[in-house]
Amino acid sequence: MARVELSLAAVENLDRMIVTHSLPSDTRARVKRSLGILEQFPLVGRQLEGRWQPLRLLIGPWRWLLLVYLYDEHDDLIVVVTTQDARSSSAATSG
Repeated sequence: MARVELSLAAVENLDRMIVTHSLPSDTRARVKRSLGILEQFPLVGRQLEGRWQPLRLLIGPWRWLLLVYLYDEHDDLIVVVTTQDARSSSAATSG
C-alpha cells in the first residue's frame, strides 16, 4: 500500500484556499478522504502533460479542487505537490 504525503506547498495552498474560498472546517479531512484511494490505486489520477508532466491529477473533494501529485513507484510514495483551484488561469488543467 502506497504512502501519501503532502508537500509544504500543497498544505500552504490548501490553507490559503480554506480562507479565500470560505471552505468548511472539515476541509482537511475531506481532502484526506479524497486522497485515500491513492493508497491502493496510485495511478488512478490522470497523467498531466506539458510542463506538468510527469505529475498526475486527482479531483476532490470538490470538482474544482485539484490535487496534483507525483508517484514514486520505487519507494511506493505519493507526494501531493500542490493543491489548486481548477478555475484559475494558472491551474495545471488550464491551456
